[in-house]
Amino acid sequence: MFVKVCGLGTVADIDVSVEAGADALGLVISGTSVRGLDRDRVVRLAAHMPPQVRSVLVVNDTPATEAALIAADLGFGALQLHGSAYGEQDFAAAAALFPRLWRATSLSERPDTRVGAYGEEVLLLDSPRAGSGKSWDLTLLDEARPDGTWLLAGGLSPRNVAEAIRLARPWGVDVSSGVESAPGIKDHDRIRAFVAAAREAAPLEA
Repeated sequence: MFVKVCGLGTVADIDVSVEAGADALGLVISGTSVRGLDRDRVVRLAAHMPPQVRSVLVVNDTPATEAALIAADLGFGALQLHGSAYGEQDFAAAAALFPRLWRATSLSERPDTRVGAYGEEVLLLDSPRAGSGKSWDLTLLDEARPDGTWLLAGGLSPRNVAEAIRLARPWGVDVSSGVESAPGIKDHDRIRAFVAAAREAAPLEA
């Protein structure tokens, strides 16, 4: 089970997530998210990312081409364009500058749930209110479950991630608010517990 811990804000967050066994770590640039970082902090934290994990730059209100240039300049392993503000043209423009793209959306936006539909490597399905910590109805996946490399996100925590994996059968999971002690503040024990729970979970047979 592929595990991404997102919305990290400190060097210690990175170190704990890596030690816990996370596969990917996300840094957010956003003017609207409590987890949004300024350019200087992104530069500093990106430089601290170890090579054995996938570093992911996450944006939701930065122009796609600008975000692609930042991701390329700072050596990120992937760029996650999050939300309905980014269409196929945005992905195409970003891919010309930085081809390692992830697409994040929610089923409430009635997206194309084919992995790679916009040229992305990974698809992430989130709750309608990204970053809110709110769970969503996973039975909606019964008629829209992607195939291949897709991540489940939205309202996941150490307590519910195993059951969510069994129900949704994703390739991987993504967590942010579910491992926080307060909005934007990561709880290191919860990070460890989440990664362990996700690793131990097994999806239901299709």
